[in-house]
Amino acid sequence: MIYTITLNPSIDHVILINELNLGGLNKMEKEMKFPGGKGINVSRILQELNYENTALGFLGGYTGEYMLEQLQGYGIKTDFIPIQDETRTNLKLKSYAETEINGQGPDILPEEARKLQRQLDKITSQDSVILSGSMPPSLPNDFYQVLVEEIVKSNATFIIDTTGRALKSALPYKPMLVKPNLEELSELFDVTLSDQEAIIHYGKKLLNEGAQHVIVSMAGDGALLFTSEGVFHGLSPKGDIKNSVGAGDSMIAGFTGEFRETNDVIEAFQMGLAAGSATAFSADLAEKADILNLLEKVEITRIS
Repeated sequence: MIYTITLNPSIDHVILINELNLGGLNKMEKEMKFPGGKGINVSRILQELNYENTALGFLGGYTGEYMLEQLQGYGIKTDFIPIQDETRTNLKLKSYAETEINGQGPDILPEEARKLQRQLDKITSQDSVILSGSMPPSLPNDFYQVLVEEIVKSNATFIIDTTGRALKSALPYKPMLVKPNLEELSELFDVTLSDQEAIIHYGKKLLNEGAQHVIVSMAGDGALLFTSEGVFHGLSPKGDIKNSVGAGDSMIAGFTGEFRETNDVIEAFQMGLAAGSATAFSADLAEKADILNLLEKVEITRIS
């Protein structure tokens, strides 16, 4: 089983405006509401690709109930911890540019946090756990590390998609995959990545510090995959970018699901790139047919 953990899920309220007039009256052209949060995005793509998974995390209040209904409507298995506070709402304004206003997140009580920890007692060496996204400010700074330690005790594999201290503290526990983008990789090591040589150097550094596989996403320039056997460049066909939200999550879902099925890192990388690009070309997260249509067009080249 693949488990996704979303510590700070959200309702993503997307508002389309023809031309945003700051300080004045605006009339929306269209609005949409989606269950959001990085781990939830991963679960949705895993489900779309028929990889069995269960979504874990915290949900509360009216927004939490709405999200649960939506996820169950997608057919996703869920086992969220109910909380007293309300799940956040994120506002996505799409006009000539895309503007995001994200909520901080709910207060998680200590007992609620412990309930999530206890859920991990049931995982086994046959499972994979994907930890994604930010934490509500109310959780301890080391909460990701606490969860990782619980996962490692069970000999399950884990994937972590976060930044900064939380990512660095997870590396010694040998995550199966980490996936920073260029900005996140730069911030992680406090460097300027001026060329591909620098990117390769710091991607390999993540391997040396414990990651089993590293994907560095580079937007329109594709992505680099780092493994113990070499470095590979992946490139998807060009398309009309409609959506920057969820592309990285889709990549993680495609990679993880396919790697568990085939144990072939190159096939997993191809699926990850196809899923990420298909979402970037869609108004919402990608559909299976669009992902599979791109899969054959993804180009992988070994560069070292």
